[in-house]
Amino acid sequence: MIDRQHALPLAKQAKALGISRGTLYYTSRPVPAADLALMRRIDALHLEYPFAGGRMMQGLLKQEGFSVGCLHVATLMKRMGIAAIYRRPNTSKPEPGHKIYPYLLRNVPILRPNQVWAMDITYIPMARGFAYLAAVIDWFSRKVLAWKLSITLDTGFCIEAVEEALAKYGKPEVFNTDQGSQFTSLAFTGLVKSHEIAISMDGKGAWRDNVFVERLWRSIKYEEVYLRAYASVPEARASLSRYIDGFYNTRRPHSSLDRQTPDEAYSNALPSIPMAA
Repeated sequence: MIDRQHALPLAKQAKALGISRGTLYYTSRPVPAADLALMRRIDALHLEYPFAGGRMMQGLLKQEGFSVGCLHVATLMKRMGIAAIYRRPNTSKPEPGHKIYPYLLRNVPILRPNQVWAMDITYIPMARGFAYLAAVIDWFSRKVLAWKLSITLDTGFCIEAVEEALAKYGKPEVFNTDQGSQFTSLAFTGLVKSHEIAISMDGKGAWRDNVFVERLWRSIKYEEVYLRAYASVPEARASLSRYIDGFYNTRRPHSSLDRQTPDEAYSNALPSIPMAA
């Protein structure tokens, strides 16, 4: 997304995309194997105990024989893009220039496809590194409309996923996210607003209303990611494609969907198009 030949200064490009200017000049270093093992275990524990913050997570790790300090656990959780989930006041501070939008879905029944889309990001462990997976999901059908894999936790790959979903499936009435900097960036919210879609963000009293996405992550992790040891990002991307596009959407029945697959639930509930006379 960054164009080093563009007349717009790099600092302004970074601000528009909602990423740190320092990332444009940072040369990544390999993550120590010990940290990768810790991050892999933290990821699994977070799925089991999403309410666990840094101190509790440290205690859980120590019970399993890991020798690690609370500060280091907190640092790794921040690198992974995960945080404890619990009911709390809406005290999030947006990035400079970033607007926090109200939550629009409290007590709203979800009755049809393309009524509400949601998006989130999760950590993907690999054999010698890690990546981030962003996905757009239709709340009604649980269908994954688009997804992207990235080695950086920035706004660019989120925008690419939304653009792909819009191109394939039209647009939703409401687009729901958390208050992460990727989703509050001017570039991201500008894209959503340009399609006249209402923006909703999880806030006070909505701490688990993105539960459909959380369930998706759990399925992907336990049915695909934790069974593999991806050697590279291309390998991870190909394997995730086989699971998401070739199994989860098309073949995996959901009890909450009356044993339909997400593809069936999405397609069967769409309004029929009358045939021409």
